[in-house]
Amino acid sequence: MLFHGQNRYPAALLPHGGGHMNARLERKLRVLVTIVAAGAIAGAAFSATHELPLLSGIITGLLISSILGGFEVLIADGPIRAWLSGRSFTANLLIKSAFYAVVILAVQWFPVVDAILGRQRELASDTFWSSLIYSVAISIFVNLALAITNLVGGRALVNFFTGRYHAPVEEERFVMFVDIAGSTTLAEQFGGVGIHRFLDRTFRLLSLPVVDHRGEVLAYVGDEMIVTWTERDGAKDARPLRCFLAMRDELARRSEQFEREFGAAPRIRGSLHFGPVIIGEIGDVKRAIVFNGDVMNTTSRLEALSRDIAGGFVASREAVERFASKPPVALCDLGRLPIRGRVDGIDAMGFEDDAKPARAV
Repeated sequence: MLFHGQNRYPAALLPHGGGHMNARLERKLRVLVTIVAAGAIAGAAFSATHELPLLSGIITGLLISSILGGFEVLIADGPIRAWLSGRSFTANLLIKSAFYAVVILAVQWFPVVDAILGRQRELASDTFWSSLIYSVAISIFVNLALAITNLVGGRALVNFFTGRYHAPVEEERFVMFVDIAGSTTLAEQFGGVGIHRFLDRTFRLLSLPVVDHRGEVLAYVGDEMIVTWTERDGAKDARPLRCFLAMRDELARRSEQFEREFGAAPRIRGSLHFGPVIIGEIGDVKRAIVFNGDVMNTTSRLEALSRDIAGGFVASREAVERFASKPPVALCDLGRLPIRGRVDGIDAMGFEDDAKPARAV
């Protein structure tokens, strides 16, 4: 039994319906707006505490934060993203903070704001230095906040602050496991340090389609990436399936680069399931937001089954039937597959018509 989508493989990666391919741009705009807003507020606060014209402080804050925000979204998250990612957390912070300091010094030193306001320079030397130190401190704080957000994850950080999962809650979620095929053999070939670099480079690339399709990277576990969507976000445009196909396309585009650098290109397989997940904070010394429940176990076992499926992807029928639109590719019915923990097995679907039967796991 075949389930035909509107497009074949390449078309699945094109913008569709809700414009999910603009998600990366929206993310950059949110960062830019946040930085600019923080700059305006900081400038107003400085003027208020130093009895300076409020407009002058706001314009100064806007000017500095607009330049720094533009650097973050256009340069740091663009052409030099890979180079910065190769630096340590501290080195990354110091490099960007040094640039911040140069920009702030230039804006404070030259009478840019006075020229905008059409007035003579009024800033006294003592106020100049206090303003400079204040601006650098605020900018470094914002830079640190961005770095921590990137380290922890934006949604996770917001959820910690809001206390959304301080007490465990049950949510309906799409959960997708993505596994690097043949990683054991690659580890023997590359060695410990080499396979870590290989996985790091691979997961960095795979995270881009996750952003594009409004998913959330829950965790990296060994050679696996776990991605999740809320029911509303995942059902729209069959985003989990589109995300997996986009991941494969991203790796295909970079395969020659991987071959040159590592001597091998990554391949992925995956699984998708849907159902109730218990989400809550756990731990003391190291606090974390964790997902528990049968959905997590079932998705993991489906991923193991994908090793024996031509096409390397298995989705439960429960997940596919939750999509609000047709799948982006033709799906075939794999029947009821045997799976440990379920007496009656699970109804599953895959990408290929000639999918081989799977063994129980």
